[in-house]
Amino acid sequence: MERNIKEELRKRILVLDGGMGTLIQARKLQEADYGGHVGCNDYLVVSRPDVIAEIHAAYFEAGADIVSTDTFNANPVSLKDYELQSQTYELNRTAAALAREVADRYEKQDGRPRFVAGSVGPTNRSASMSPDVNNPGFRNITFDELAEGYAEQMRGLIAGGADLILIETVFDTLNCKAAIYALRTLIGDEQIPLMVSGTITDASGRVLSGQTVEAFYASVEHGNLLSIGLNCAFGARQMMPYIERIGRVAKMAVSAHPNAGLPNVMGGYDESAEHMAALIEEYLQRNLLNIVGGCCGTTPEHIRAIAEVARKYTPRTCRAPQDDEGATVLSGLEVQRVEPAANFVNVGERTNVAGSAKFARLIREHQYAEALAVAAEQVEGGAQVIDVCMDAPLIDAPKAMTEFLNLMAAEPEIARVPVMIDSSDWQVIEAGLRVAQGKSVVNSISLKEGEAKFLEHARRVRAFGAAAVVMLFDEKGQADSYERKIEIAGRAYRLLTENGFPAQDIIFDPNVLAVATGIDEHNDYGRAFIEATDWIKTHCPGAKVSGGVSNLSFSYRGNNPVREAMHSVFLYHATRAGMDMGIVNPSMLQIYDEINPELLTLCEDVILNRRADAAERLTAYAEAHMAAAQAGGETVKHDAWRNGTVEERIVHALVKGITTHIEADTMEAYEKYGSAIEVIDKVLMVGMGEVGELFGSGKMFLPQVVKSARVMKQAVAVLEPYIQTGETIEQGAKLLIATVKGDVHDIGKNIVSVVLACNGYQMIDLGVMTPPEKIVETAIAEKVDAVILSGLITPSLEEMRIVAEHFERAGLNIPICVGGATTSELHTAVRIAPSYSGLVAHSTDASSCARLVNSVLKEHDFHQKYKRKQEDIRIKYAELNAGQELRPLAEAREHKLRLEFSDRTITRPKHLGKRVLTRYPLEKLIERIDWTYFFIQWDLAGRYPAIFDHPTKGEEARRLFDDAQAMLRRLIASGQVRADAVVGIVPARSEGDDILMQGCIHADGTACGCGAPEIRLACLRSQNPRDEVNRSLADFVSPGPAAGMPQDYVAPFALGVTCDFRGDSDYENIMARILCDRFAEAFAVELSALLRDELWGFPEGSNGARIAMGYPSAPDHSGKRLIFNLLDVESEIPLRLTENYMMEPTAAVSGIVFAHPEADYFHIGVIDNEQLADYARRSGQQADDLRRVMPNNVL
Repeated sequence: MERNIKEELRKRILVLDGGMGTLIQARKLQEADYGGHVGCNDYLVVSRPDVIAEIHAAYFEAGADIVSTDTFNANPVSLKDYELQSQTYELNRTAAALAREVADRYEKQDGRPRFVAGSVGPTNRSASMSPDVNNPGFRNITFDELAEGYAEQMRGLIAGGADLILIETVFDTLNCKAAIYALRTLIGDEQIPLMVSGTITDASGRVLSGQTVEAFYASVEHGNLLSIGLNCAFGARQMMPYIERIGRVAKMAVSAHPNAGLPNVMGGYDESAEHMAALIEEYLQRNLLNIVGGCCGTTPEHIRAIAEVARKYTPRTCRAPQDDEGATVLSGLEVQRVEPAANFVNVGERTNVAGSAKFARLIREHQYAEALAVAAEQVEGGAQVIDVCMDAPLIDAPKAMTEFLNLMAAEPEIARVPVMIDSSDWQVIEAGLRVAQGKSVVNSISLKEGEAKFLEHARRVRAFGAAAVVMLFDEKGQADSYERKIEIAGRAYRLLTENGFPAQDIIFDPNVLAVATGIDEHNDYGRAFIEATDWIKTHCPGAKVSGGVSNLSFSYRGNNPVREAMHSVFLYHATRAGMDMGIVNPSMLQIYDEINPELLTLCEDVILNRRADAAERLTAYAEAHMAAAQAGGETVKHDAWRNGTVEERIVHALVKGITTHIEADTMEAYEKYGSAIEVIDKVLMVGMGEVGELFGSGKMFLPQVVKSARVMKQAVAVLEPYIQTGETIEQGAKLLIATVKGDVHDIGKNIVSVVLACNGYQMIDLGVMTPPEKIVETAIAEKVDAVILSGLITPSLEEMRIVAEHFERAGLNIPICVGGATTSELHTAVRIAPSYSGLVAHSTDASSCARLVNSVLKEHDFHQKYKRKQEDIRIKYAELNAGQELRPLAEAREHKLRLEFSDRTITRPKHLGKRVLTRYPLEKLIERIDWTYFFIQWDLAGRYPAIFDHPTKGEEARRLFDDAQAMLRRLIASGQVRADAVVGIVPARSEGDDILMQGCIHADGTACGCGAPEIRLACLRSQNPRDEVNRSLADFVSPGPAAGMPQDYVAPFALGVTCDFRGDSDYENIMARILCDRFAEAFAVELSALLRDELWGFPEGSNGARIAMGYPSAPDHSGKRLIFNLLDVESEIPLRLTENYMMEPTAAVSGIVFAHPEADYFHIGVIDNEQLADYARRSGQQADDLRRVMPNNVL
């Protein structure tokens, strides 16, 4: 019968078989069964084919759709241990034919297609790791040896009738790439379906060779895969988060075949079939899989249970192959995306023998340790890709490239970034590609030798899974004019894309050439590059643009200020035109907005060729300022404070946040005191003490404190090399700070950390999503004096209580301070403090936290006083609630809001269905920013713009506002911030306290015909007896035609603002994060306006009500999951939901817009246990879980 696995995958979840070795071991075979090759399970297809056939039949009988051949180790490398390597082809052919014979038998019984997967294991060798710890560059197998062996194995499998190839248990991605190369290039079979399955080796979520699952996917995606997935190593529970991560990037089917739990002490597996199937069902409920099976320890019973579960669910929806929005995805051990959101990707240039005399000397002298240090410095300095070139006299380039890349692979801090393999010799390029396990970039290919050679090189690049730099060079020579650049780019793009080369893996280099050389023909080089870049972005969708920036300013070598300004001006205009990446030294750049205005104009005149005498004028300026340039910069103006003592100058710089002279002043202080520690203790800490006092007394504000911290860090960094062994800094108390488990918000935590550091405390920051066990463990190990817990969302309140419980069980008495948007003094006293015999105190903001910690640690009777105060709060709360009677639920429903539903109050939307808004123009959002909340986030409470006139806060508020405007310009110009949203306008109706929304929609709003049920959003109802009306969100929606009412609609939405900005200081980073929060809120307002005016068209007099999940009108955060599923948010925009319903990035909003003129915001308030149980039933949740996520709403 005809079998089409791709067609079957569209219909249902396919079930893979379970463990082969598990069932072989269970049969307790004797030595004779192995035909003289004891332990070689792969030989059983010859010596005991009946056993293997029975195993295949057992799995088909259990419900498997796919069985894998008994060939996991049937490759020449592994078979050599049994002297069977010469039988590789025949063993594989026999194994595939045996499995196919069993599959045919079952197909004839019921007509359902059965598939045979040719199992290809990883071998017992590694192409990217050394077996000798003392020789990290050594390899005991090569790429070509692996590829040839895999080719022999797979030829046998295909000849025997395998329907697909399964490369499984991949622990080294380079081995897997060799297998893909063998199938697609050496055998040349592009049609046979190919499954690839990696294996995670530990909780870090990486394969053994060090790659993240995302980097692993990027490295093998080129293989025209049927599926990507994971197997072995973990049980189903442990594997799930990694499968989820793969699913977020994979454009093809996703598979999982985990072990039957984790090994027991005897090395066996204890997880029952029922338990494993229940875990697998969680995968399927979350729509994570297309193919599912089992690995070690699984049996036909496990597969039968899994198959029964799989029949109940539809397969995962595969992402559309739309080139990932055009992103170029490269990888080392980690992924590097080249896309507008990544801003400019910097390629490190110092590991190029042609550009660095030092690096060339080290390679020539085989000083590889020092050469690796050069690469490490590049990565530490911000290089996101490393350019490696070995083309130089007296260097054996292929050998040097191989040796250096092998050594780089053993250095995780270097290997985490992708490699640009740079050579004019194709032999060198292929040598590099054969040892790079990640997705690299080839630099370069061109049309210089004609179309045939160009396409041949492109096919080779693709065969190794790399991207390519395409130099704009053809048979006539280098492209120097705009016309020549676009002519060659257009031709190269057409040739490549028509021959199957992915557009997003084309990186054009339009040639950055020197300007202002005195030759008139060169004057237009800068403008030509910029305009050609713009043309490429318009006419070559998906392609990227790169270039070597330093070439531009070659005429002014020796005059760094002019060169730096030229580079910055060029990059400013080139990146705005679309330049994505390039080779540039970050230290040779100035901030565009800070370039001397005169020099800025002169540079732009030259680069943009705006006037005939531009080069002459810039040269005159350069000559006039040459003395200052050679002295290291222009003369700086002296202020009066510069006349003070060195101690006074340093303290002044700390208080005022001035970095200009801090390094020189700090070294002067070091010369005076003779000890780095004394400078820190007697000068810097004195200055920070003054900062802390001024902040505590309200004479300094938070933005100033953050700037002071920046100065302090810079000063300490200068002194660190001079701190002697054994010397210690006299530091204050040690504090641990963390955002609790399930919460990824960190702006508030970071601000508090900076403020406390400025108060002289040692800070240990555990980051976000911190499990309670880690907090306890670190608190004990570091002997901290206090712990600060931060959280923004409501579920974090319960996590804080759990941390307090853990501290109690551990017998600790360390004070805990809690803070964050949802925390309160009342909740802390009533819900958290009773769980811990130690102190649990509450802080409202950064300044109060500093005062609170000072009191907690320094006032001897503070603990007793605070605990008495909390006991009073609990007594009053109990008395209040003892007398508080809520309106019974049935009565509250009688007091519902009764609205008119008619043509006057309901408008049929102009556009039904889902709309995706990607990279929404940030300029449109600026005018909607509510600056009042911006100042509140900076602890400067006051209404905008009135705050500018405040007698004490006004000056700092205006300075902060100016900094924000400058940062907005930087963020928008850089492209490092993007705003995305998904909104759907869907038919809806109310049913009691629930809202039912159409469950599956097309872009035009019509039902898709898949029979998807309506999606039910359970809503809460206020039970406040003092309210005349007890509202529920369901009251805003018509019951619909079935109740004789008009059809109604709602608009669920989710939006996020992604920020990839990384500033040079805490102040810049906090500023950027706060502005992103403001962008998100502004985007929500903008979205409401779009719905009101364009997409929907609200009834007259209605502005609509935008209700966010997790807020007072809908306090249950789990509603976000319903919205994310309905709109398929995570597949549409870069926004995801955590298990605790946190959105990442955190600058995000999710909710529902209601259009009824009387729809408005309200507070649910406290509900009773009756409504809690009723709501738990309607929403399909557990009451205890709801108490955790809505602790302030349950009586």
